[in-house]
Amino acid sequence: MTLFSNPHELKTALGKQQYIASEEIATVLFLAQQLGKPVLTEGPAGVGKTELAKALAGATGFELIRLQCYEGLDETKALYEWEYAKQLLYTQLLRDKLSDTLSAAQSLREAADRLSAEEDIFFSMRFLLQRPLLKAILNEKPTVLLIDEIDRADAEFEAFLLEVLSDFQVSVPEIGTLQAVHRPLVILTSNNTRELSEALKRRCLYLFIDFPSLEQELAVVRLKVPGLPPKLARQAVELVQRLRTMDLRKVPSISETLDWAKALVTLNASHLDQETLETTLSVLLKHEVDLQRAKRQLFAPSPRDKHSDNPTLPRWQN
Repeated sequence: MTLFSNPHELKTALGKQQYIASEEIATVLFLAQQLGKPVLTEGPAGVGKTELAKALAGATGFELIRLQCYEGLDETKALYEWEYAKQLLYTQLLRDKLSDTLSAAQSLREAADRLSAEEDIFFSMRFLLQRPLLKAILNEKPTVLLIDEIDRADAEFEAFLLEVLSDFQVSVPEIGTLQAVHRPLVILTSNNTRELSEALKRRCLYLFIDFPSLEQELAVVRLKVPGLPPKLARQAVELVQRLRTMDLRKVPSISETLDWAKALVTLNASHLDQETLETTLSVLLKHEVDLQRAKRQLFAPSPRDKHSDNPTLPRWQN
């Protein structure tokens, strides 16, 4: 289990997990560790927000617990719920014992009192089904808690989450207050599908992760897909970067760049030609309208320079 003494040490540890972190990312994570604050990471889908939490867990040796958010997520799905079927089965198994306990009662009131005394058996930790938030709080091991795509959850759930993140303790009426054994390192991610509350942002350190520069993305491709020839890797990343400047419904993410790089290795491509690009472009673009727009812009010949003797080239080769 590892904590870090400075941002550079953290950045190096993330690199060993094959996550190339910027100075800003390393510094924000280091401060979150030191200050005990959650980190809210926003940015386009597919830029590595979820991978950052996974890499942090690997770098620290902490257990990763993930809460995937979605519309309609409520407290019972995120925190805990009682296993009523298990309680019922337990009641059936102890039916004879309960019968003996109640039969000795001299009155209905006494029987009710005796039954009430047994309630602790049925509302105890053995019947409490821990969901991700409570599991992170009660975990005996240090934890990285990933609350993924918080912007997909409702505002009501976001308000509930604020209470949990404020002191990392939960009140279960039948049991009492449960406090965190180890304060988790918390990473929240958002794809900006809705505006998050100012209250949530106040409680977090903020980190925006954008698409990487050409050299940064090239470094990621070389790290994750070492079998791709260096020249082809640069051609591929340059084209992806160009696609992101187009007016597309969905521009390629880093994960799609890596998928495309792996596809090129699988096809034994040595260079990027028009046929390869035409047949694999759908690995990068997932909407027909985007495919057609990209092909029109990439394969249209560049205007001929009237002073040049060279033949025209498709725009994607320029």
